[in-house]
Amino acid sequence: MPLTMTREVFITCAVTGSGATQDRSPHVPRTPEAIAASAIEAARAGAAIVHAHVRDPDTGAPARDRALYREVTERIRAADTDVVLNLTAGMGGDITFGPPDAPLPLNEAGTDMIGAAERVAHIAECRPEICTLDCGTMNFAEADYVMTNTPGLLRAMGRAMTAMGVKPEIEAFDTGHLWFARALVKEGVLEAPALVQLCMGVPWGAPDDLNTFLAMVNNVPPDWTFSAFSLGRHQMAYAAAAVLAGGHVRVGLEDNLWLEKGVLATNAQLVERARGIVEGMGARVIGPEAVRARLGLTKRPPLG
Repeated sequence: MPLTMTREVFITCAVTGSGATQDRSPHVPRTPEAIAASAIEAARAGAAIVHAHVRDPDTGAPARDRALYREVTERIRAADTDVVLNLTAGMGGDITFGPPDAPLPLNEAGTDMIGAAERVAHIAECRPEICTLDCGTMNFAEADYVMTNTPGLLRAMGRAMTAMGVKPEIEAFDTGHLWFARALVKEGVLEAPALVQLCMGVPWGAPDDLNTFLAMVNNVPPDWTFSAFSLGRHQMAYAAAAVLAGGHVRVGLEDNLWLEKGVLATNAQLVERARGIVEGMGARVIGPEAVRARLGLTKRPPLG
């Protein structure tokens, strides 16, 4: 495949995530106030989109509390810095089985499985411009659990997002997820052209070698928009690879805690580093208004 480098690039900052990183860096935000502040700092550094999860303010554990999402949304929209808001809809799909010789009953402590309507309840309340749709089921290596997204569940969530006027960002962890995403567009569940995030190097999804990355890129329809990321020390390498392959960039503390060896990063510093890479390649970093025009998004007013 001949590569066509992106000349106008948007950067997404994944601000906090839901991984067990809250005690590994003081810069991982926990409270709605800290998450929103970190998102705005990232926007000032050059991120056009901020992707947000919420956490329990006391423990830092991942949360699904709609009040926390609402506070994050209100704080970001009330700020004097413009940015496109992307909220996760990935929470509530975790199944943890019992030991290999007795998988049932399920391990209730590690299982958090809810229905499609509840998965998008905070999206309906907060109405971000973008929300994520994890387009497949996979084993997750961070713990012994299955990230569960059945075809029926995804169709229901996708229809709800489309009806709300919120643009789904298809999270593709492997080529089969892109196959199913194309089916959702063909069925009219999602609208074309779609928005895709290629998630590289997340165990046990697509490994982050370049051959696999190009296979993922080749499975994205040419009229769709894609962005890509990888984890840890490969984060900035994939910023360059994504631009070279015709895509856009995601960085942030959800995927990587380090600016360099021995130096913990902030979200703004990661965005600044990515911006330098993009501009050093001869491309231009675009802002939220240009992203809205490109993706057909409507800026939302502050929540009333």
